[in-house]
Amino acid sequence: MRYSALLLYMGALFLISGCSKDDEPAPQTGNEYILADHTSIKLASVPSQWISEAKQKLHIAYSHTSHGSQITDGMSGLVTFKGVSFSWSESNSDDALHLDDYAISGDLGNPDRTTWATRTRTYLASHPETNVVMWAWCGQVSSASESDINTYLQLMDGLEKDFPDVTFVYMTGHLDGTGLSGNLHLRNEQIRNYCRNNRKVLYDFADIESYNPDGVYFGNKIPNDECAYDTNEDGVRDGNWATEWQNSHTLGNDWYNCNSAHSQPLNANMKAYAAWWLWARLAGWDGK
Repeated sequence: MRYSALLLYMGALFLISGCSKDDEPAPQTGNEYILADHTSIKLASVPSQWISEAKQKLHIAYSHTSHGSQITDGMSGLVTFKGVSFSWSESNSDDALHLDDYAISGDLGNPDRTTWATRTRTYLASHPETNVVMWAWCGQVSSASESDINTYLQLMDGLEKDFPDVTFVYMTGHLDGTGLSGNLHLRNEQIRNYCRNNRKVLYDFADIESYNPDGVYFGNKIPNDECAYDTNEDGVRDGNWATEWQNSHTLGNDWYNCNSAHSQPLNANMKAYAAWWLWARLAGWDGK
């Protein structure tokens, strides 16, 4: 009797002690359409439980060049602003989100529009723990044709089919000042429509740049990646919604200083908030 009880105790102890970060199941989004955009920047709406779940479950490979660094630079500044619960690390640490920054060389258009997919396959073969892959653009959507974007979407779809246990995050291109009639907007809409119709996961980089934190829309004012916009419809960008918001709010309370390539700190703040919203969703949070 004592021997049986001892065996049961040891078995339970083994199960408890054997449950590590690497044992956590990979995120499963199924066929759910997940959109991280300007409505996803309310960091306080994300339950702390799901911040912890994201740190426990996700192994993210994020590849980008300068514009894409706004997300991770914002995430780095967020740790100082909001505390260690938002820590992230390139090593697989139990107390931080595992995110391999600059995981793969290049971006979605550098050195060309297809090499990133080949490099992703090579990376995943040597990093089998990875369960989230996200790539950023750095201006190449502006010059993309409809065919170019179809190539991007087809390559992403191929990766999803070949790596069903990995969540691939789609992304729009940053604003370039060409407005709602410009090629950038048309191509971003192509990406959005595809993701919506096919239930993909989308981080809408451009949409986040089109609104200030109060939800005021600037997308119809020819905004660019610096957050500059046309205040009076004369075709000249003479305002900047990010610096205007920063100047009317308190540093260290309403927003925080951080690097933000080609842009303003507030832009990177918002990109970081939306990223953590997305990580929580990928970890299993329903967004409600």
